[in-house]
Amino acid sequence: MACVLEAPLRMSVLSEVTASSRHYVDRLFDPDPQKVLQGVIDMKNAVIGNNKQKANLIVLGAVPRLLYLLQQETSSTELKTECAVVLGSLAMGTENNVKSLLDCHIIPALLQGLLSPDLKFIEACLRCLRTIFTSPVTPEELLYTLRHWHSCGFKSSPQPLLCANGPDHQTVLFNHGAVQNIAHLLTSTSYKVRMQALKCFSVLAFENPQVSMTLVNVLVDGELLPQIFVKMLQRDKPIEMQLTSAKCLTYMCRAGAIHTDDTCIVLKTLPCLVRMCSKERLLEERVDGAETLAYLIETDIELQRIASITDHLIAMLADYFKYPSSVSAITDIKRLDHDLKHAHELRQAAFKLYAALGANDEDIRKKIIETENMMDRIVNGLSESSIKVRLAAVRCLHSLSRSVQQLRTSFQDHAVWKPLMKVLQNAPDEILVVASSTLCNLLLEFSPSKEPILESGAIELLCSLTQSDNLALRVNGVWALMNMAFQAEQKIKADILRGLSTEQLFQLLSDSDVNVLMKTLGLLRNLLSTRPHIDQIISTHGKQIMQAVTLILEGEHNVEVKEQTLCILANIADGTTAKELIMTNDDILQKIKYYMSHSNAKLQLAAMFCVSNLIWNEEEGSQERQDKLRDIGIVDILHKLSQSPDPNLCDKAKTALQQYLA
Repeated sequence: MACVLEAPLRMSVLSEVTASSRHYVDRLFDPDPQKVLQGVIDMKNAVIGNNKQKANLIVLGAVPRLLYLLQQETSSTELKTECAVVLGSLAMGTENNVKSLLDCHIIPALLQGLLSPDLKFIEACLRCLRTIFTSPVTPEELLYTLRHWHSCGFKSSPQPLLCANGPDHQTVLFNHGAVQNIAHLLTSTSYKVRMQALKCFSVLAFENPQVSMTLVNVLVDGELLPQIFVKMLQRDKPIEMQLTSAKCLTYMCRAGAIHTDDTCIVLKTLPCLVRMCSKERLLEERVDGAETLAYLIETDIELQRIASITDHLIAMLADYFKYPSSVSAITDIKRLDHDLKHAHELRQAAFKLYAALGANDEDIRKKIIETENMMDRIVNGLSESSIKVRLAAVRCLHSLSRSVQQLRTSFQDHAVWKPLMKVLQNAPDEILVVASSTLCNLLLEFSPSKEPILESGAIELLCSLTQSDNLALRVNGVWALMNMAFQAEQKIKADILRGLSTEQLFQLLSDSDVNVLMKTLGLLRNLLSTRPHIDQIISTHGKQIMQAVTLILEGEHNVEVKEQTLCILANIADGTTAKELIMTNDDILQKIKYYMSHSNAKLQLAAMFCVSNLIWNEEEGSQERQDKLRDIGIVDILHKLSQSPDPNLCDKAKTALQQYLA
């Protein structure tokens, strides 16, 4: 019996709910405007936190009616505002709710609402828009295909969230008049409106030269936009406004719209951002200030020098590593998570700014490394649980590794290569790129870390990087091998060639990227140095190397690539037995002759090095080689070059001719 009664009971409850929901919808059609308004208010109270009620109202057709009332000119502003609030509440329900709202074309109606002079109605529309566009079911491109942004004129507080996501979106909004329509909001009496407009400009200008170049010339009430931004970053303005204005000016500067030596950058923006790094600021402000300052000075040595001596910034950043002061004393789990999150953010920001400060200047690097426990902090940062902190620590290490002095001292004292090699194991590409760049520096000849890195199995790791689809990793892999091969023992060179394989070496020499090609040629040049090494390598890989050399000299490559290739030929010509590989290759000999008469002096000089090494008197078989080169016209070219106005060419040609006279 219970089973028989259960179904009717369910239907009864459902009928009651549906009837209740129907009542709310029916009231939207009442001829009395006041009753309609009250009905919408009651509906608003009924749907708060009640997803079932929201779903019922959507199914019963409440959304089209609410949108109709919202767009009717005869509707009161209060009614329109309440309709927007209810729609926003419905959007906060399930993803299916958002889909239903989108199907009813809610976005154009809400954007049209932004034309209203009433701030409360505008804010209700914006809140609803924000809820819809933060839903994962809303197509991202939908916002940027709507032309309503142009027509609505942004008379409201434009949320940066709805502003731009990448250069394509920035361009769409720019082309639809976003800059002009937002600019006048900077003079609004509402602080919130001014701030949202400011945030919009910071998002639009970020890494966008087109927008930034336009912003510098925009006038607002007779005043240029950069001047307004400068006023907004003065000390008497709220910190949020100072920071955001500094971001706008920073992004415009990095985009090339404002010169790095402009007073608004040197005397206003940079000092403002340094102030944000002080102990007096909130943690979030210190993080934001340091990261923005790092971005501002990243590529400009003069700004780096100014920042380094402003308000003891280098010492100030050391405090970023002292938060929280005592994690072990915190027993509240939520508090602990909160503090650890901020600790990560602070360390990440400090490492980023240290990396930017030390990018070019040796004295600044020395000051950074001499900061209390700095090298220990970097080493610890390399093993942080947060991937963002690890990346920032590697960037800082990379910046400092450009110092010859520090490679020989601090880097050696702290055995930095050990944690660095650990970082390189199974790391994501963005960390691998920076870590492998750092490794390139640690493998330079004067670095004491070179030998232990070799012993730790670096060759295998670097050879694997050369096969990566990531261009930067391929470049760094070959670059590090090139540094490793410089003046190396024969065993190391053999290990490199074995690790690469002839096939991979040839693949790198055929790479479409000029940086990969140049570094591979540099590697080959370093491998082919010292006569016994040259002869050994040519005896095993000569055929493939000559094939690659021929293809490059015949191909459409720039002067630097061909010069490097001719230098490789000159190294082969310096071998004892290897030089015969050139002498028995008529095609290569003709190419050497061709480049001796080339219009570019660098290529002429490189080709003459080949000839000089082939004809040197003191070496066995020199007479036969001299005779063969005379027969193909090399001596005639040397006579012409001995009269060259270029002193290098002239001297080299005369030296070569003396070998024939000896």
